[in-house]
Amino acid sequence: MPEIPDLNIFNKNLSKRLVGKTLDTITILVPRRLKVPESDLKEAFEGQQLVAIRREGKELHFSFKNGRVLGLHLMLHGTMFWYDKTNENKFTIVELLFSDGTGLAITDWQKAVIITLDPKPTKVPDAMDMPSGYLNTALKKISHPIKTVLTEGKIVRGIGNAYVDEILYEAKISPFSVANRIPEDKIAVLTKAIETVLTDAEDHIMQNFPDTITEKERDFLQVHRPKQTQTLAGEDILKAEINKRKTYYTESQILFE
Repeated sequence: MPEIPDLNIFNKNLSKRLVGKTLDTITILVPRRLKVPESDLKEAFEGQQLVAIRREGKELHFSFKNGRVLGLHLMLHGTMFWYDKTNENKFTIVELLFSDGTGLAITDWQKAVIITLDPKPTKVPDAMDMPSGYLNTALKKISHPIKTVLTEGKIVRGIGNAYVDEILYEAKISPFSVANRIPEDKIAVLTKAIETVLTDAEDHIMQNFPDTITEKERDFLQVHRPKQTQTLAGEDILKAEINKRKTYYTESQILFE
C-alpha cells in the first residue's frame, strides 16, 4: 500500500504534469466501490480545470476550479499509469483524460480502489503535521497495541503497515506495547521517529525514482523485510500478526505493558 513517502512523491509528479489542465472526461470502468452515480462525477469534473492536488493521509485529493474535489484512495494494490489518449492498462478502475490528450489510469486487480466525490474533512491530524505533544495526550486512554493505534487512522493519518514497523523499530518500541503504557519520554522518541523515518524514506524514493507515480522497491527499509531474516543492521527479524497485520520487529524493541 502506498504510504506518506510514496504519496508525497506521487503528488509532486502528478501536480507537475496535470495542474492547470482541463479534465475532458472521467470514465468509471469498475463502479464496485463508488458511492455516487458516475453521472455525478461527470457533472462535477468534466470541463473543469484542475487547480491543485494534495495528499490527505493516505488519500490524494484532486481539486478543481469549481470547488469540487475528487478523492482517491489506492488501497492495497491500486496503481497509477500515464497514457496518451488511449488507455490499454489492465484492471483499470477509472480513467482521467485531460483535454491535451494526457491520460491517467488508476488500476487495481483487487477492485478495491476508492473514488469519492467531495471527501469530508477530518480533525484527525496527519502524521507529518501533528501538534506539539499531541501523542502524549492522545495515547493516554488507549489500551490497544501501539501498532494498531498508529495504523487504524483514528488517532493519526497516513501511516500504514510497512512504515509503522520502521517507525517502531527506529523508536525501539515493541509493536505489541500497550499505547497508554508507553512512558512520555518514549512517546517523544516515537514522535521524532515518525518524522525521521517518513522524511528519510521520501528522500530515498525521490533520489532513486524521482518521476514515479507507482510504488517502487522498499529494499531500503530496515525491519519491514518480508523476504529477509535480518535487518540491515544484522539483527534477527521476528515475525507475528497484530490485528491481522503482518508485523516485523526485533528483540531490541522494548515492550511496555
